[in-house]
Amino acid sequence: MARRTGATAGLVLFTLATAQFLMTLDSSVMNVSIAQVAADVGTTVTGIQTAITLYTLVMASMMITGGKVGSLIGRRRAFAIGCVIYACGSFVTSIAQNLTVLIIGWSVLEGLGAALIMPAIVALVASNFASKDRPRAYGLVASAGAIAVAAGPLIGGFVTTYWTWRYVFAGEVVLVAGILVLTRRLADAEPEARFRIDVVGSILSALGLGLAVFGVLRSGEWGWVVTRPGGPSWLGLSPTIWLVLAGIVVLRLFFAWETRMVAAGREPLVRPAMLRNARLAGGLTMFFFQFMIQAGLFFVVPLFLSVALGLTALQTGVRLLPLSLSLLVAAVGIPRFFRTASPREVVRWGLVSMLLGIVALMGALEVGAGAEIVAVPLLLAGFGVGALSSQLGAVTVSAVADKDAGDVGGVQNTMTNLGASLGTAVAGSILIATLTSTLLLGLEANPDVSAEVSQTAQVQLASGVPFISDAQLVTALEDAGVPADQVAAIEDENEAARIDALRASLAVLALIAALALYFSRLLPTAPVGSEPVGAAGPPGETSSAVEPGEPEPVVIETSARGPG
Repeated sequence: MARRTGATAGLVLFTLATAQFLMTLDSSVMNVSIAQVAADVGTTVTGIQTAITLYTLVMASMMITGGKVGSLIGRRRAFAIGCVIYACGSFVTSIAQNLTVLIIGWSVLEGLGAALIMPAIVALVASNFASKDRPRAYGLVASAGAIAVAAGPLIGGFVTTYWTWRYVFAGEVVLVAGILVLTRRLADAEPEARFRIDVVGSILSALGLGLAVFGVLRSGEWGWVVTRPGGPSWLGLSPTIWLVLAGIVVLRLFFAWETRMVAAGREPLVRPAMLRNARLAGGLTMFFFQFMIQAGLFFVVPLFLSVALGLTALQTGVRLLPLSLSLLVAAVGIPRFFRTASPREVVRWGLVSMLLGIVALMGALEVGAGAEIVAVPLLLAGFGVGALSSQLGAVTVSAVADKDAGDVGGVQNTMTNLGASLGTAVAGSILIATLTSTLLLGLEANPDVSAEVSQTAQVQLASGVPFISDAQLVTALEDAGVPADQVAAIEDENEAARIDALRASLAVLALIAALALYFSRLLPTAPVGSEPVGAAGPPGETSSAVEPGEPEPVVIETSARGPG
């Protein structure tokens, strides 16, 4: 298998990092332009949010299958085919005149393209770089995706403000064409022996993940267990809990089927034994936590900047730049200057930095605080994300042989999408629940707000208070005929409740970061590349890199004993 050096290695890395950047960009680039997109295609904000949700859903449910397709036809070919599908989706999106066409282009075609591209990226890093160079390569590729999340609002805000959002997707077509030209420089691992795709496994994995992710993504509207007032109810409970439980049951059936496939000597979609590899399990667990915290943070901070402070889309994007800069410094600098660093220690310091950033932001959030308060917290959070990005990709792929890198890529990207979906959903649910309870209690206790207005608010806003700016609130109150002397009092209560809601969401993210610190013990202590592949031990055994005196890593048992 060829290894790249010098200028060629740089070009290969640039190609893969650019692809990762594009795949991640669509999850954030239009978040600041939803209203404009909705107006242009004749739908509502809810319609555009549905398109964004479906994009994540398609990726999460098809990643494992996409990785297996790469094993069958070759990683480079899967990468190229995925790019073509993705470019077609971007083009369709750029000319969409209604929501249906937008969903076909953005959610379906781009999602399917990404499901082929992202697992192939992981495998192509393994086939183009020697073991000692992979930590830096994985760090840069992963950081490109994280930077896309931060740069997305800036790019989307700038293009939408000065031109039109359609140019974002038209530009993606041009970039993908450039990536395709460079694809011939990629060294490819040989395709595996011919086998038949596990169609039943593909259906079960897509259905199980789809049900669970869709339920989580709708939790903000439906509620997690108890149905929100006005929301749908299934047997007295929120559809979210039923969908998540159904997804878990289907995934259990999926692993039972995969175990049966292995026992019959056929090629499974995922080898359950692979997921019992302690090092791989640790890396996947930390990927899940990283994207859960990262997505939640990128949900909360833009809301504070754009809604609470009223900044424009472009100004909001600019304020997120400190995170992008510190992220890049950590992702590039750590593998370069600390080649022998312990992955476990690097990740722990990264999580501590993220935790400090979140706590600092919680303390700085006050009524009347300006946009400058986010600078230092975002620097700390960005360094933490960069530190994790510099290690985790190399940890997961180093746990298996090169030929299994594509399969790892599929599972890895599934975990990141699940983490991102759950992080956004949790942050959003806590935000709306806290905002609703705090505002309604504040209105009830405020002597300047009449009992009639307070009771009306209790009834009309019981299902959830919308997170809106002061200007939007004042306009809505005036249109509703609320007396002018009470508008100011309600505005003050909403401003205070809004800050409390943001702080509550951040507190949950801080708890998740603290929990991730505990699970960081699953990671190896030895630098990636210092041990041969398989040093983590055969399936079912723990890593030899566990420090003396520490508890053995928890082994993720994902297989089920299937029939026969």
